Amino acid sequence: MTRVLVVDDEPQIVRALVINLRARGYEVDAAHDGAGALELAVARHPDVVVLDLGLPDMDGAEVIKGLRGWTRVPIIVLSARQSSDEKVEALDAGADDYVTKPFGMDELLARLRAAVRRAEPVAGSGEDAVVVTDSFTVDLAAKRVNRGGADIRLTPTEWHLLEVLVRNAGRLVSQKQLLQEVWGPAYRTETNYLRVYMAQLRRKLEADPSRPRHFITEPGMGYRFER
Repeated sequence: MTRVLVVDDEPQIVRALVINLRARGYEVDAAHDGAGALELAVARHPDVVVLDLGLPDMDGAEVIKGLRGWTRVPIIVLSARQSSDEKVEALDAGADDYVTKPFGMDELLARLRAAVRRAEPVAGSGEDAVVVTDSFTVDLAAKRVNRGGADIRLTPTEWHLLEVLVRNAGRLVSQKQLLQEVWGPAYRTETNYLRVYMAQLRRKLEADPSRPRHFITEPGMGYRFER
């Protein structure tokens, strides 16, 4: 069973999510503040986290950073904050998706399913299962990235984006294709997602993120991975 951790201080939202998720076969834990969320995450090891940003004891972005210190669990932000800056801040902190309140339950459940799929292991094809560059190594079968002898922690979304680019090494991958493959058909116009996540990949993997050698932008078209 997929285990979901719901973190929100609004009892009616928690109740609605718990009922809907359990009705669809998910196991659900719930926390009403950031400290409780971090404790439950350690104790219960959820497969996905649905997180409100406006918590009574700490900002949700701090919870995201706390989780990202040790786990790659997919994190879906569920918040009434709707500004682009706040969305980008949450994604920069390590969230995988952002849903604004009020929300449709069907849409949230679809995004949750997509987040879980992105986190599932992908079998390697055997050929070029390990891709080596002068800066880092990508093991597609093991879903691991190594740079300078140390493993680099990527979120599930960062990994999925990297995997699509690496499997198409040397070829231009359009913005629309990347958005559809990584986030789903409903996200084909959300180019700000690509901007945020490409910046994160460059910060983690490029020797000089401001002058990338491996993750190349083709303005107005898409991105290309070069070894």
